[in-house]
Amino acid sequence: MAYNKPKVEDNKDQLVGVKDSPGRSLAKAVSWRIIASITTFIITFIVFRRYTDKTLNETLETSFWVLFFDVILKIIIYYFHERMWTNILWGKYWKRYYWKQRAWKRLYRKMHKD
Repeated sequence: MAYNKPKVEDNKDQLVGVKDSPGRSLAKAVSWRIIASITTFIITFIVFRRYTDKTLNETLETSFWVLFFDVILKIIIYYFHERMWTNILWGKYWKRYYWKQRAWKRLYRKMHKD
């Protein structure tokens, strides 16, 4: 699949670009939740095992339920958060020649000429 670079116009109202698809947002949400949920499970297991008198099976069951609710709720929240950021232009489109226009860069080059 070819990547289409966003076109940048002088007027932000006329910006045409590529947004993340809902499927991509969902895939990112799922991959992050796997990593974060494994971390949550391990932390929950260690805390319950160390600071409670629960048996190993009870600790595993408690950790599983924390993991279950953590995955369901946070994947939904993350998906909507990702969709919201898809519609925010800030930081998404910028002109390559932006930094070339900065005075400090010109001054630096002038000072370091051979």
